Amino acid sequence: MKKKQWQSWGPGEQAEQHYLVQPRAFAGGGDVRHVSEFLRASGWRDKSKTNGPLLMESPDRTVRVAYDPYVLPGGWTIHGQADGPNGEWSAHLGRQTPVEIVGGLTDALTRPRSAHAPNVWTPLEQQNWHTRFEGEHYTATSPDGTAWMQYHHSSDGAALWWTGAKDKQGNGWTANFTPNTPMHLVQAFSAELANPNPVMRPRGRITHSAQIRTWSVSVKPSELRAWQQARITAARAATWARNSARSTRPRTTARPYTHAGGARTRP
Repeated sequence: MKKKQWQSWGPGEQAEQHYLVQPRAFAGGGDVRHVSEFLRASGWRDKSKTNGPLLMESPDRTVRVAYDPYVLPGGWTIHGQADGPNGEWSAHLGRQTPVEIVGGLTDALTRPRSAHAPNVWTPLEQQNWHTRFEGEHYTATSPDGTAWMQYHHSSDGAALWWTGAKDKQGNGWTANFTPNTPMHLVQAFSAELANPNPVMRPRGRITHSAQIRTWSVSVKPSELRAWQQARITAARAATWARNSARSTRPRTTARPYTHAGGARTRP
């Protein structure tokens, strides 16, 4: 999925019908450019092959984000290489995971870690999710019982983060993260999972679920483009600020000593 240019619209544009969907967990996958364009604006490289799956690589080449709709079950794969004391990690998210929730994790990949210790459960508890122990597992469930986040221990001693949403009609998705996935990324994901604000989907792209509430809105294409561009502009500005800070940071290593007469020579 190579980069596509946003379409230009003339002054005679017509408003189009869209829907605000709540809860966001059942809004459907959405436009993958919500994720990919933000990463590209943050300096990530597009490694996708023409007409193939999406593949984005971080500037330091240690993390890859892929989306493949051409295989079953398909969806998102995020893989991080081992980094010093931190081991290799990965996350797998179903194709119906809303891009706004995926973006919680992938946006966090572009930002420096906070100095504060992350807590996956805090964003959920702030939105009145119910947390509890279930045997060896620790689980948080949304107020309506349709979405969950769980630190899961299996009988063989293996552990993982397991999350998802499912309605009474069987609609939904699941995702899992290896236990060594950086905690601030899992927290960023849980914050978007619990976010009570609705998300927008075009007409014809609404999941048929008894659990969702929708509001019809008329939106001009230029308005959609402006909202999308604002997100990209914010990513570019943050990237520029980080790069500028690095370039002006004072040197922390001493220069090698040389005699006033020039470079040292061997005897």
